[in-house]
Amino acid sequence: MNKRNKSKQMIFNGIVLLFLIFLALMIIVPLGWMIISGFKTNNDLFTNSFGMPREWMVSNYKLAWQVGVGKYFFNSIFVTVVSTALTLLVSAMAAFALTNGRMYFKGRELVFIFILAGLMLAPQVSIIPLFKILNKIHLYNTYWAMIVPYVVFRIPFAVFLMRAYFLGLPASLDEAAYIDGCTSWGVFTRIVLPLSKPIMASSALLTAMYDWNEFMMAMVFTSSDSVRTIPIGMMNLTGTLRTEWGTLIAGLAMSAMPIVIVFIIFQKQFVRGIAAGGVKG
Repeated sequence: MNKRNKSKQMIFNGIVLLFLIFLALMIIVPLGWMIISGFKTNNDLFTNSFGMPREWMVSNYKLAWQVGVGKYFFNSIFVTVVSTALTLLVSAMAAFALTNGRMYFKGRELVFIFILAGLMLAPQVSIIPLFKILNKIHLYNTYWAMIVPYVVFRIPFAVFLMRAYFLGLPASLDEAAYIDGCTSWGVFTRIVLPLSKPIMASSALLTAMYDWNEFMMAMVFTSSDSVRTIPIGMMNLTGTLRTEWGTLIAGLAMSAMPIVIVFIIFQKQFVRGIAAGGVKG
């Protein structure tokens, strides 16, 4: 590479780096501002919006937890964990069955297209029929009233990602396992799943973010505070503390932190999974 091309490459790399730094700041600065502003009084929030708190109001977080967040926090954890686990299990098995060279049955491509068609269906369109179905099968106002729709609406995208990743796994590993007497279930659990940790992490994160933040179904399909999740808690918090802006922001910070922490922990697997799952299929 000559000097001219080297200079062009350095300039391009510099521009990309500046863009990525700008993008990171656009995400980090609002998040940091939200966490810090949760410790401010109303007066401090309006007169010193972008500075550090003059008095650290830890009571804002305590009040937000007591009034709206704490009541629904563990409901959100339960619904998110169960929904994500079921989505990954069903999607991984479906993606394995629909991957070329692993299993064959008539109409496989048609089944795959049918599953992908679910990506075109907006959840809002199905609210009324789902409400009637959940009422009829006595699931209304239970955890399953949220879990079942969440799983159903996340399966198409998860299958799409996983199938693309599975296509990149060497088929020779499957063949060797079959020769050694392994069943299809054994190949799936002992070979495919251990090699698919990045895409499983990516699918889990995307699913968990959707489940944790979903508001509409949690509002329509439940009526009791004993099963409702954090988005509903934030709505109640807004209604209870109309002028306590520091406490409201503290509640927002607490509701956002679990997903942020999970993403930070699994960010490497997330990036690897998305990169690998997006190049095949």
